[in-house]
Amino acid sequence: MRYTQSYLPTRKEDPADAEVISHKLLLRGGFIRQVGAGIYSFLPLGWRVVRKVEQIVRQEMDRAGAQEVMLPAVQPASLWEESGRWTKYGPELLRFNDRKGNPYCLGPTHEEVIIGLVRDELRSYKQLPVILYQIQVKFRDEVRPRAGLMRAREFTMKDAYSFDRDEAGAIESYRRMFDTYNRIFARCGFTFRPVEADTGSIGGSMSHEFQVLADTGEDAIVSCPACSYTANVELAQLAGVPPRPTSGTAERTRVETPRMRTVEQVTGFLGVGADRLVKTLIYMVDEQPVAILVRGDTEANEIKIKRALDAVEVRMAEEEEVIKVTSAPVGFAGPVGLTIPIHADSLVAAMTDFVVGANEEDAHLTGCNWGRDFQVDSFVDVRMARPGDPCGRCGAAFEGYKGIEVGHVFYLGTRYSGPMKATFLDADGEARPFVMGCYGIGITRIVSAAIEQNHDERGIIWPMALAPYQVLVLPVQYQDEAVLAAAGQLHDELEAVGIEVLLDDRDERPGFKFNDADLIGIPLRVTVSTRGLKADQVEIKLRGSDQAEMVPLRQAVSEIGERVRRMMPDR
Repeated sequence: MRYTQSYLPTRKEDPADAEVISHKLLLRGGFIRQVGAGIYSFLPLGWRVVRKVEQIVRQEMDRAGAQEVMLPAVQPASLWEESGRWTKYGPELLRFNDRKGNPYCLGPTHEEVIIGLVRDELRSYKQLPVILYQIQVKFRDEVRPRAGLMRAREFTMKDAYSFDRDEAGAIESYRRMFDTYNRIFARCGFTFRPVEADTGSIGGSMSHEFQVLADTGEDAIVSCPACSYTANVELAQLAGVPPRPTSGTAERTRVETPRMRTVEQVTGFLGVGADRLVKTLIYMVDEQPVAILVRGDTEANEIKIKRALDAVEVRMAEEEEVIKVTSAPVGFAGPVGLTIPIHADSLVAAMTDFVVGANEEDAHLTGCNWGRDFQVDSFVDVRMARPGDPCGRCGAAFEGYKGIEVGHVFYLGTRYSGPMKATFLDADGEARPFVMGCYGIGITRIVSAAIEQNHDERGIIWPMALAPYQVLVLPVQYQDEAVLAAAGQLHDELEAVGIEVLLDDRDERPGFKFNDADLIGIPLRVTVSTRGLKADQVEIKLRGSDQAEMVPLRQAVSEIGERVRRMMPDR
């Protein structure tokens, strides 16, 4: 492809409304353009990258025995009412009526539709297992779309669904997709981690996120270097702390703390560390008040609270609910004298002579001890994991990372097939619900994640597998006919052997061309110059490297082809 025949509009300046580097570079490099909030058009370079991602995904999904389908983006409310999600999914579900007044939505996901497709067709256990997938546009009406393709309202996703006769078969399908995802992200050239995760709005009982490691990632994860256990900080299991061997000796004392509500204010006023204070947090657990105690330098985790207390719904209590339970405004709650259930994080078990709220405004208690001053119903892991915390599997210290979620696999069980009456006949002729899994990959999010992990101050550094073109041929001294002829011939010969090549045949200054080359990030740049041709050579430079190498012109095609092959992850 020749630059002069392409639609590749680049920009020099960062767009004012772009928050993250991938958003800035995708706009500046001419990959995408915004149409509306969280809605983007893909230009030729951007669409080539998307198609590269889709190709890898299709190849690996087909290799795993999955079959591709295409499901509608517009979905009737009746299907969502069957699963119970029409009213529960929330405002991200864009609902509307057709001209006859029938309710529909733009699909943010396709569990309901896929079940509606198979429940009348897969009737016997002999037809199972089946894994179906699609690559489809989704729409989720994000309250604040941000970061370009990272959290857009309209996006392209690969979603797959497995149907099995029993739990053992469903776990095997889950494992097959887990392995497939590992191959997909390895072929994309990512440094990534599979991470144990919460099931969220999709539901189910087991899930893993696939996180691309990047300093700019919005997800915090921890990983154990000893046993390789990895999870996001909301779900990571932490080793329990044994109860203190002896009770504290300090006398419980009421202390005036005027207008001191926060941990920082209270500990600063009292001259103690945050690890000497216990926060008393009032939660409504299935609409019943519960006190959760955590050490002052840690954060409570609603996902863990929900799991520890086997709750359906957990939310922070409103201020009037806190006052009703504690007789004090928010910031002064404490466990002493409470008549509601009290559950404490495992770190609290090892604490003595600590500070708590006094359950009255502008007052705290020092020298408190559980067992003597109040009772704890249970010690549980309810805090957010942090680097350095003990791994819940082996006890070694966690390491911390930032990640970008690009894939998610869920074991659903009968979460959807049961309510939607999607059944098959087993070997005894009895009707049983399908045991399901679902598996998603953010196709367009991968484009952003690749940039977040691979860039420098000059622009994008595409992994070879995802690059819009593999090679950029860049002639300088544009007026030299020999340079133009050699560059054109090299372009044609590379295309003839199957190399994806872009020829920058614009009549522009060399510096302008080099800046654009670095910005759009094509992995291999081949510079053709008057000086090089005098020595019958061209310059080959890897994007992201400061080193360049002169190669004989007659060997350039074979040398470039070999380098492209070496930089492609094995299938």
